[in-house]
Amino acid sequence: MTERLTLDRLPTPVGEGIVVTDADGFLRAFDWTSHEARLRLLLRRQNPPTELAEGAAPAGVRASLDAYFGGELAALSAIPWRTGGTEFQRAVWTALCTIPPGETLTYKGLAARIGKPAAIRAVGLANGANPVGVVVPCHRVIGSDGSLTGYGGGIERKQWLLRHEGAAFRDAA
Repeated sequence: MTERLTLDRLPTPVGEGIVVTDADGFLRAFDWTSHEARLRLLLRRQNPPTELAEGAAPAGVRASLDAYFGGELAALSAIPWRTGGTEFQRAVWTALCTIPPGETLTYKGLAARIGKPAAIRAVGLANGANPVGVVVPCHRVIGSDGSLTGYGGGIERKQWLLRHEGAAFRDAA
């Protein structure tokens, strides 16, 4: 059975975002239009067969995203989300939501947080496969030396998001 998802677009201070929701109003994906092909690939890999139709995301989801980008950092926690993915990936994504706005965590710290301290590389891969960026804040994970590591939306967006939240990190040289 094919699941129908709604794809909406939202202006943000760092580019146009793509908001994908399901019929129950859950956020299923958030990414940037510059990375739409990756978003579609992650949706195919992590969900049953889906059909994307242009439409409006629920008003509450849009309002919470607008509030976050407008400076109300806690607004993201009001957005209901669900994903496919493996049990391990979902554990990583759930743990990401325990990193408060304005704080960061290393990959090593995230691995320890889920009870798998030796799984640092696997945590990094799961972090990179997060389909619900920003809301599930993979941008809050940094290198062990405090430096910014990769971000699927682009390192400039990661810098902006962390600065927007008031997080400390070591800028790229």
